[in-house]
Amino acid sequence: MTGYRLPAVRERRTAPPKTAYLVASGDLRESANAAGWPTQVALEAGVTGVLNELGWQVIRANDVDPETGHGFISSQRMGLEVFKGIPADAPLIVAEAVWQYSHHVLAGLRTHEGPILTVANFAGDWPGLVGLLGLNAGMTKMGKDYASIWSVDFTDEWFKDGIKEWTETGRITHDASHVRALPALPATPEVELGRALGDQLLAEKAIIGVFDEGCMGMYNAIFDDELLNRTGIYKERLSQSALYAEMLTVTDAEADAARDWLTDRGMTFRFGTDEATELTETQVRWQMKMYVAALRIADDFGLDAVGIQYQQGLKDLVPASDLAEGVLNSTERPPVLSRDGSRELFAGRAFPHFNEADEGVAVDALVTDRVWTAMGLVPDNTLHDVRWGEDFDCQFVWVYEISGSVPASHLGGWDKAEGWRQGPVFFPAGGSTINGVSKPGDVVISRVFIADGVLQADIFRGTVVELPEEETQRRKDATNPEWPIAHVVLHDVTRDQFMARHKANHAQLVYAPDAETADRALVAKAAMLDRMGITVNLVGRVSGL
Repeated sequence: MTGYRLPAVRERRTAPPKTAYLVASGDLRESANAAGWPTQVALEAGVTGVLNELGWQVIRANDVDPETGHGFISSQRMGLEVFKGIPADAPLIVAEAVWQYSHHVLAGLRTHEGPILTVANFAGDWPGLVGLLGLNAGMTKMGKDYASIWSVDFTDEWFKDGIKEWTETGRITHDASHVRALPALPATPEVELGRALGDQLLAEKAIIGVFDEGCMGMYNAIFDDELLNRTGIYKERLSQSALYAEMLTVTDAEADAARDWLTDRGMTFRFGTDEATELTETQVRWQMKMYVAALRIADDFGLDAVGIQYQQGLKDLVPASDLAEGVLNSTERPPVLSRDGSRELFAGRAFPHFNEADEGVAVDALVTDRVWTAMGLVPDNTLHDVRWGEDFDCQFVWVYEISGSVPASHLGGWDKAEGWRQGPVFFPAGGSTINGVSKPGDVVISRVFIADGVLQADIFRGTVVELPEEETQRRKDATNPEWPIAHVVLHDVTRDQFMARHKANHAQLVYAPDAETADRALVAKAAMLDRMGITVNLVGRVSGL
């Protein structure tokens, strides 16, 4: 007899027949959870109604918290506790009407044995579909089987048929005919260029500076060194506290000079006086200090790209990073000198920034910058949230938006950019966006992600189209009017094909001057990624391959 206190063995529970359990991963910010809860209630009612029609019952795994007023899982610890009450073999629904932090439910999903269904609304006002794509990408990264579906109002037959298939098989079949493996590459100048750039990267290597990993709960956006280093890319792990400390050394005069450079080229700011709800000159000054500080730190460490996490960390100290990020991603940007004033840092070029420290964006941005620069093209590129979309004039037009970090060249120049205050629900300290409407033109779109234990890249072509002013405004008002918008039409990829395939909440976008050049640049980019050892997939209609 040892007297050791052994832990109690938990009784293994079995799910009742035709019963699904439902969880909802939420935001880390309680203000966002509270604001999005009514939309979540409508989503859960729609999903539950369809399952009830099929003779199933849905059990919510946790009740609404009377103190917070919502039923979202809002922390990793809470997720562990909630999953204790879910039978391991139960059919499980993860319902998302808002942005969600995947790590809140990661541990429970990783070990769950029953069939998993992720489901989201398809709406602009709350980014459930964005959260769904991030969560799906995370489960793809971990090699976890899941089914996924989405709907505008949960009454369409496509949605109902998908739910029925899941109740019968644990799966939902989606059309993947638009995806093909990269074929043998032809002997063209673009392929030669891409391979040479890949060889150079593998031999000489590159460093991406990451200001704290894991932003926004994006498990899918963290690339393990063992995978990343094989491509020739290495991380310099940096702290946001170091960025803040460097910001404190930047003088007001330096920051104001950078802002004046923007206004001299036509950018306007919607200034007010209320720090809590309006954009102020002080907020912009801090953003310009962040811009200068980021470049000086990049110079210190010899970085090739940089990613600021911002939204969990610096958000309680300083205004949003978006203005600084968009300026970094612009070839035409305010000059920044070394601390001693003797050198201009990274003169005459954009300095790739990967928003929200998304390392899939880091790889993509670095590759795009090198390919486009070598081809003599404007390399300014950015991620967007895949935010929403609707039919317009007989074609599906996506709303691509990101919280303000778009390079001004995508809008047609600094004179097309307006600085609006970030919303206080998500950005308590404010800060300016780079607001505007992306110019029409040919674009290459891509995403680097982890699947089957390796790095992969989906590459596809699209067109940014011009919509009537009233339709643009309607779409901005239906999402976030303070953010820059791109009206994107994908080439031979339907809404549901894209949603079922895309393994990220983000998509990377870069312009080319015309369709022929875009096709050639895509080939060069594919060749470089392939040379780096990344599995390349062609999505939709891609000419030249």
